[in-house]
Amino acid sequence: MKDSYKTIILPTPEILYKERGSKFYATAFPLTDESQVAEYIQPLRKKYQKANHHCYAWKLGATADNYRSNDDGEPSHSAGDPILSQINTLEMSDILVVVTRIFGGTKLGVGGLIQAYREAARQTLDEAEVVLRVITGNVQIFFEYPQMSQVMRFIDERQYTIKSQELTTSCQIDIAVPLSQIDAVVEELNKMYPIKATS
Repeated sequence: MKDSYKTIILPTPEILYKERGSKFYATAFPLTDESQVAEYIQPLRKKYQKANHHCYAWKLGATADNYRSNDDGEPSHSAGDPILSQINTLEMSDILVVVTRIFGGTKLGVGGLIQAYREAARQTLDEAEVVLRVITGNVQIFFEYPQMSQVMRFIDERQYTIKSQELTTSCQIDIAVPLSQIDAVVEELNKMYPIKATS
């Protein structure tokens, strides 16, 4: 099970890619929700009022099925899909890449457009400060006070994050564990009688 992916936390510097007179301005933005797409594109429409197209692609989350691409008037699959292909090639998510085109007077053809949008997207992603985002799930640990040091040592050695804790005579600690490790962690904790764990 995949439990991490690459993303960005800051917009990339805008890059300019030129192809036979046409100018392609590309920027990548961190994205947490689809509704943000319009918020990012609207200022670009004002900035580049001569632009013919604001093409984009975005992807959210760790799964492969939450994405969208938009050709914004370019020939079908000639702009959004090449941008998306660069996001996928770099295994990134929670990201929006917008490429704004100002027509330079020479038609590029579908093949030329695909190459230009792909290259503009690649160049702006090359400028990105990439971070790794880990997807975690919750593991609940139940134990009596005498097992406190054993449980805390287990958590510290594996550097898990404590999400909540209730420490009385009977104790409970909830920890964040990478998805791929949850079953193994629960199994290991349940071997430490009388400690019990569930996910």
